[in-house]
Amino acid sequence: MRVFTVQGPQVQEGLALPDQLPAQGYIWIACSRRVFETELATLQATLERLTGQGLVDLHVSDLLNPQLPSHFDYSSHYDLMVFRRLAQRDTAQPATTPGKRPGPPVLQRIDTSPVGFAVFDRVLLSIHPADCAIREAYAARLLAAASHAHHEPDTRSAGARGIPRSPADMMLRIISQMVDGYLDLRRELSRQLDHWQTELLSPRTRFSRWDALLHARAALHQLETQCDDQRTAMQGWTESLNSWPVAEGSPGARDLELLKIRSRDTLEHIDRVVQHVRRLEHNTETAVQMHFNVQSNRTNDIMRMLTALTAIFLPLNLIAGIFGMNFEFMPWLHQATGFWWTLGSMGLIALVLGLLFWRKRYLARVES
Repeated sequence: MRVFTVQGPQVQEGLALPDQLPAQGYIWIACSRRVFETELATLQATLERLTGQGLVDLHVSDLLNPQLPSHFDYSSHYDLMVFRRLAQRDTAQPATTPGKRPGPPVLQRIDTSPVGFAVFDRVLLSIHPADCAIREAYAARLLAAASHAHHEPDTRSAGARGIPRSPADMMLRIISQMVDGYLDLRRELSRQLDHWQTELLSPRTRFSRWDALLHARAALHQLETQCDDQRTAMQGWTESLNSWPVAEGSPGARDLELLKIRSRDTLEHIDRVVQHVRRLEHNTETAVQMHFNVQSNRTNDIMRMLTALTAIFLPLNLIAGIFGMNFEFMPWLHQATGFWWTLGSMGLIALVLGLLFWRKRYLARVES
């Protein structure tokens, strides 16, 4: 469990849960799902002491569920956001989702476990998977931004450098970092699928990894579904911002406007992820269809050539069959030049038919 107290440009990390809120600013409590389950009573007491209200039992169940899809909910005292992260997992770390995800290795390293947020007015409670790299990376960024602001106190861009102004702002920054974690995987995932597409369209390669390709398509479809859930959750959060009671012209109105801008930016990032996944699915499906079309065209070319060759030899077989009849009297049968005239006529017929079929492109070189 990590506890941070944010007061303007100052960020302090404590060793224990606080007893009271700071005079200004807010508190961020970040813990793993296992710690949240074991220390639930202590955390509920801390939230009641700091905010006057604990978590609802149904929301506690949502935060403890490792298979819950992304969704948004709210109460009269806080907002609840569950967001499934799309981040690259270390290969040495076991997968948080049950079973082995088949397909290309890059898909096996995508972790989609949920991260939960309970957003109070001055308290943010975030529930992460065990050894969550997102939490550690953002905590390091937050401390680095606070250290930079301490050395340059006159700068006016402290919030832009990474110090959120409110718990809701911090939640959006963490979610944006989770979405950007998948955007970093686009190049590697596209390269893997492009390699398969090249193998599918190569006439000299016999593609045999159909099971991995089908599993990759299923995994991409699952990622698209999860991204749609993320988008629905963020849309619910964005719509809830319109109901916040803030007076026009007050400092809170500017903060609310910044939250709306950041929410729309996060939605735009999620849309980019969805479009990229759909484009990969479409490209994979197109490559498979083109593969079968190419195979069908190659088969048609081979059959056309074999049919043309058969048509060339049919008259020759007819002539050989006629002169192979057991009749006593036949033309050219007892002439010395009959054999050569027959061979010449057969060769001429074969040459004329070959030229005719070549002109009609029934006989042509098959391009690889």
